[in-house]
Amino acid sequence: MLLFNIDLLNFGYSKFDTKMDNTHYISTEILSLEIVQEIISQHKSLELSDEAKVNIQKCRDFLDKKMASHSEPIYGINTGFGSLCNVKISNENLSKLQENLVKSHACGTGEEVPSVIVKLMLLLKIQSLSYGHSGIQLQTVDRLIGFYNNDILPVIYTQGSLGASGDLAPLAHLSLPLLGEGEVYFEGKKVHSSVIMKHFNWEPIVLQSKEGLALLNGTQFMSAYGAHILMKANKFSYLADLIATISLEGFDGRIEPFHELIHFIRPHKGQIVTATRVKEFLEGSEIIEQEKTHVQDPYSFRCIPQVHGASKDAFEYVKKVFKTEINSVTDNPNIFIESDQIISGGNFHGQPLALALDFMAIALAELGSISERRTYQLISGLRNLPAFLVDNPGLNSGLMIPQYTAASIASQNKQLATPSSVDSIVSSNGQEDHVSMGANGATKALRVMDNIERILAIELMNASQAIQYRRPLKSSDFIEMFLAAYREEVSFIKEDRILHYDIEKTVSFLNSFQIEEDLLS
Repeated sequence: MLLFNIDLLNFGYSKFDTKMDNTHYISTEILSLEIVQEIISQHKSLELSDEAKVNIQKCRDFLDKKMASHSEPIYGINTGFGSLCNVKISNENLSKLQENLVKSHACGTGEEVPSVIVKLMLLLKIQSLSYGHSGIQLQTVDRLIGFYNNDILPVIYTQGSLGASGDLAPLAHLSLPLLGEGEVYFEGKKVHSSVIMKHFNWEPIVLQSKEGLALLNGTQFMSAYGAHILMKANKFSYLADLIATISLEGFDGRIEPFHELIHFIRPHKGQIVTATRVKEFLEGSEIIEQEKTHVQDPYSFRCIPQVHGASKDAFEYVKKVFKTEINSVTDNPNIFIESDQIISGGNFHGQPLALALDFMAIALAELGSISERRTYQLISGLRNLPAFLVDNPGLNSGLMIPQYTAASIASQNKQLATPSSVDSIVSSNGQEDHVSMGANGATKALRVMDNIERILAIELMNASQAIQYRRPLKSSDFIEMFLAAYREEVSFIKEDRILHYDIEKTVSFLNSFQIEEDLLS
């Protein structure tokens, strides 16, 4: 849905780019979140670069030669897994060992992982395997690319990963279709993988030594969730600033707390960015320039730069963690051709991500917490606004109950923001005695992100309603244009109606456009 049919590009908005003929070449070049977003939003197809093909093949050849001449146990290659690491496996059973690994670990449960995150998991797994430290077959990676390019999305479940030995259960479900097992979504239908094999005339992949571990050991479940949340969080951080500014106008707030001198003497980057952004939003506003009778605003208005800014700074930290992770090799053991070594370590452990995801959830929850407080102030009958922002309060309840909804969601966010990373539980007979619980942190953080959309939507409903009671004064051209577009979707509330639909339309409104990347920094 195109929300704006005037020159909004000057304000940083653009429609989705849906070019279908672009290709992204998997290589050792740094994969940024901006590039990930471009790949996804522009529906780019994937292809291995010549460099990646060489890396993968050289590593596989090295491993095959090593196994032909090496009789000593190498974890996960010719041994069992986890606490079974001391059980030696004969060479004739190495392929069966890897197939058994994938099947036995596909024990996820709960809700299905959203398709956009499954697609990100495929992209990030392909990227990690391309560096040439995993021992994967070239044809296995090519098949994963075939899944990605043809929108064949394995059915994966949200529960099952401890976020430590890699995201074992989710990645097992991601890998099952390589064997012709498990279910996938294809062309809008859930079908057994055998249907896809027949459709594309594919044969199941026969996994070679180490391949099952290469596929299952890794952090791509946590990484995909984190990348997806970050891409949404940057956008909704911007929208939180904009909606807060509209609330400030509706509440007849003061401009002084956004003065640059205040923020230069406490120069947190996010705080300065937020204050500057709010002032830019307000440029030319008649409402902000009118004389005020009140000396101060409540913290939820006065401290927008400090609170929103702290969340922005948290997002920056999380972004650095995930940028490192999506450019890393996270399976085990790792193969180093130059030094002629196969080393078993712990790069699959999700602790860096678990901490970052918890931080992300907390930072998001705070955006929702302060938003709900602004909504509460707007409906309180203060500053010449009618109680609950409606004519004839009493006969009409107006916007009384949407605040209840926002309060309920904000409170749920506080519960969801309880850290997962401080928890651990012993598994695999004590061999895996400390786990990150980052996968639980990932799914919780996404719920917080989804909740933020609804809390901000409710604030926008209230803020836009309050602005109407400031007429004939006008806000800035930018805010007036934004509100005019919003009013095409959600009309002014003159008397009570079913507000569930207004909330849903507002959420859709906020989700239906992108913001230029340079405005998010």
